[in-house]
Amino acid sequence: MAELTTLARPYAKAAFAEAVEQNALVQWSDMLSTATQFAADDSVAKILVHPSLTAKQQATALTDLCGDKLNQAGKNFLMILGENKRLTLLPEIVEAFEELKAAQEHAIDVTVTSAFELTDAQQETLSLALKNKLQCDVRLTGEVDLSLVGGAIIRAGDLVIDGSVRGKLAKLAEAMDT
Repeated sequence: MAELTTLARPYAKAAFAEAVEQNALVQWSDMLSTATQFAADDSVAKILVHPSLTAKQQATALTDLCGDKLNQAGKNFLMILGENKRLTLLPEIVEAFEELKAAQEHAIDVTVTSAFELTDAQQETLSLALKNKLQCDVRLTGEVDLSLVGGAIIRAGDLVIDGSVRGKLAKLAEAMDT
């Protein structure tokens, strides 16, 4: 996984630089997401790795599927990925691009995994607290994992705060083993 991220990073940086230069971060984000969605389709994924097709044919197939959802720069980007046999890296490229975009916008995506669905008031309180702590805008996404028993796990980039009952029990068991 780390190797794929390492391979994807230069492409994400190049796309990001182009998006900043064109003042089109949202458009590039949409284009990359669209291409990734098409590439994730099973039949398209087979085309992107089919040994009898040239890299240009693979990239052309993907750009044709995306149609008018890509501008010329987006099509050129996919052609370069195709030439370098990197079309399968699109998910990792999108992830790296979105991280760069969030940093540019001084925003961070936060995932809160809790044992129960958070209310709107809880999400608002948590968003405000994280915004103050992280000094940036927070885009909160909630997930439910019943195995947590109670509490929550908060993931914001590299920061992970485990306030779940399951996590606390695991720490207690570890302390008792020593």
